[in-house]
Amino acid sequence: MHPDRLPRPLRLALYAVAMLVLIYMSLAPQQDLPGVELIWDKAEHATAWLVLTGLGLILSTRRKWAIGIFAFLFGVAIEVAQANMGLGRNGDVRDLGADLIGIGGAYVIWGVARWVMERR
Repeated sequence: MHPDRLPRPLRLALYAVAMLVLIYMSLAPQQDLPGVELIWDKAEHATAWLVLTGLGLILSTRRKWAIGIFAFLFGVAIEVAQANMGLGRNGDVRDLGADLIGIGGAYVIWGVARWVMERR
């Protein structure tokens, strides 16, 4: 079965779970999370947004461009929340850059996978 053929409520629930995990990881108090170095933090952002966007592309049946825009705006909302919440978290525009790299990577992987599947 193709994931994009699952019932819409199930696809939305799967995507919502991924978002909730990212919200927790992004907004949990700093002392509740393992320490990371600056470069590793950016790699984590890129990987997280690659997975979020990739999941959206796999589960979506249309409007593939909207998934990337939503993922970016979700990243902006996370950074704004971090900047305003305290608890040892700080908003960082460089995190948005890492998010964009992850979003772009998801589109590249999705495009290559789609190209390979069409060539079969």
